[in-house]
Amino acid sequence: MIDMVGLGPFIVTPFVIAQMHGPQSIFAWLLGALLAFADGCIWSELGAAMPMAGGSYVFLRELFGAKKLGGLMAFLFIWQTTIQAPLVIASGAIGFSQYFNYLVPLNDYAAKAISGGVVILLIIILYRKITSIGKISVMLWIGVIATLAWIIFSGFTHFHPALILDNLEPFNFNTLFFAGLGNATIKTVYAYLGYYNVCHLGGEIENPEKNIPKSIFLSITGIALIYILMQISILGVLPWQDAASSKAVISTFIEKIYGSTAANITTILILWVGFASLFSAMLGYSRIPYAAAADGKFFPIFAKLHPTKNFPHVSLLILGGIAFVFSLLFKLSEVISAIIVMRILVQFVGQAIGLMLLHKREPNRKFPYRMWIYPIPAIVSIAVWLFLFFSADIKFILGAIGVIVLGIIIFMLRAKKNKEWPFEEKPIINQITSNYSKTG
Repeated sequence: MIDMVGLGPFIVTPFVIAQMHGPQSIFAWLLGALLAFADGCIWSELGAAMPMAGGSYVFLRELFGAKKLGGLMAFLFIWQTTIQAPLVIASGAIGFSQYFNYLVPLNDYAAKAISGGVVILLIIILYRKITSIGKISVMLWIGVIATLAWIIFSGFTHFHPALILDNLEPFNFNTLFFAGLGNATIKTVYAYLGYYNVCHLGGEIENPEKNIPKSIFLSITGIALIYILMQISILGVLPWQDAASSKAVISTFIEKIYGSTAANITTILILWVGFASLFSAMLGYSRIPYAAAADGKFFPIFAKLHPTKNFPHVSLLILGGIAFVFSLLFKLSEVISAIIVMRILVQFVGQAIGLMLLHKREPNRKFPYRMWIYPIPAIVSIAVWLFLFFSADIKFILGAIGVIVLGIIIFMLRAKKNKEWPFEEKPIINQITSNYSKTG
């Protein structure tokens, strides 16, 4: 749940409200929750059936055949991670600078300096052996929940129903509505992401067959409730036009109720939570290319460990360096859209299709957890993911497809060089059998 929150709801709320023109923004949060539940069913089945470290890397490899198409799918996931992970770090760094701007007004160059500086500071802090962050996580969790609870309590104790009721527009379910809903839901999904992170630790979870699904669904339920209540609280205190135009909407919200001093305290809490979530994210992401490279399935340079501190320093430096560049070049809204759209086809849709193929290929296989009313959640997940994909700006769609195509080319070149699928050499006996069958 800590990973799910981060800076997500604090930085996407203005975008969601602006896209849906006020109270209708609740639809985007509800659709995001529906998608998280449907997709959570897929992650729960896979996590319970394959409780190993690696998450999607392992799932895609096993679902599509480790020595065949699964190798390509797993490679594409890692390939995308080397771009998508820095985008995630950059989005948090840019969001951090926006809230910092509430405390200290910044021009464009200073804002870029803050966001870039956050990335550099993360690299410096993480450039060491990390042995345990358990106690830190508990403290962060208390801070996250306390901050969110204060926001919701403040909103409902200073609630003005007219701000919502007077701004409700007639619901015209036309092309414009669905276009706005698609773009807004891309932003809410960004705030929901992380419900599946327990699958990355499957090998370390006690009784994973029960605890992985339980963790996923409890997290989604709790976070969805918090986000929706927070959105209602904001709309009941701030005119939606003010909320939509604010770059630090929670600070503006608290200032409206309690004044500038309380708003400054809240902003500091948000910055603390945001930096902590970025710390956790960069720590985890730097290990994904390393694990694949150590397995011989990705570029060997990512497998290098620090000679004395024994951590994947090259992976950390490469991902951190890319994140630094992204934090300077792109706008927050663009980064968030790119994060979601890039992952849809290979990771989310790929896993859903792969699970359905597995059920068809092995109908008698016993799954520790089975989703209710299969395959409806999987179909709903695929449909909503594709709706979001094609709702995005064309540049993000083409960018996502371009990354996949480039990844396929690189995979094929590596496979040909290493004589792996689909270029592996057949054993002599197989070649003789093949030649015999051709000649009759």
